Amino acid sequence: MTDPQRYDGRRVLITGAGSGIGQATTLRILREGGRVAAVDISETGLADTLAGSGTDRARLTTSIMDISDEDSVRSGVADAVRLLGGLDTLVNAAGILRSAHFEETSVQEFEQILRINLVGTFLVTRESIAALRAGNDPAVVNFSSTSAAFAHPYMSAYAASKGGIQAMTHALAMEFGKQGIRFNAVQPGSISSGMTDGSGASGQSIGPGLPADADIALFAKAAPALPLPGGAPFAGPDAVAAVVSMLGSSDAYFVTGTEVRVDGGSHM
Repeated sequence: MTDPQRYDGRRVLITGAGSGIGQATTLRILREGGRVAAVDISETGLADTLAGSGTDRARLTTSIMDISDEDSVRSGVADAVRLLGGLDTLVNAAGILRSAHFEETSVQEFEQILRINLVGTFLVTRESIAALRAGNDPAVVNFSSTSAAFAHPYMSAYAASKGGIQAMTHALAMEFGKQGIRFNAVQPGSISSGMTDGSGASGQSIGPGLPADADIALFAKAAPALPLPGGAPFAGPDAVAAVVSMLGSSDAYFVTGTEVRVDGGSHM
């Protein structure tokens, strides 16, 4: 099946483009005709994304950017906008997930997750606003999570960061609505990516760095209702990339200030 060409002429900046959903979104939007500036903190990851771009490589540029560092974001966004000649869609896919018992979580660990996920999304969006304001049907897609609204044990810091992103998305949608900039978020759940690799005490793969004594039964409600090939516990990152692609395109011209849950019905 041929991908729709919704991104012909659209200029797109994607963070976290070196792996997982960010990488899948980059490749999806390239297939739909977009020009993409892909940024990530991992040079190896970006090389992998570039290698996977195939015949679309001419419309892809890659660069290193640390979204938790204000100077890196300021220069990185400016370079991306210059190379693209403007900006129409921003996808804030970069983030980290760490798991731990709440009482064993240090202030440094808690702040690191907030700094990268929440503050990083703020920094990239703030530096992109001027270019988006001048863009064509501008749209921002942020990454929340099912953990923002549903209980995910051992992930309190991550849940706090994603809840903040979801709330900020609503506030920005209201603030910039009259200027024509759309803000939406996706809530991935039960998705296989670099952030969900790992196993609990039983060896069952359910997340990164879970405590050795993690109670797997606490994750029973996170099982998707929809069946997956081979009984896999997680869907591929392409499931989210398809939704991000829609929200960042002109197809979603009347959608703003909301979130779309992509979890196979795990949290109905």
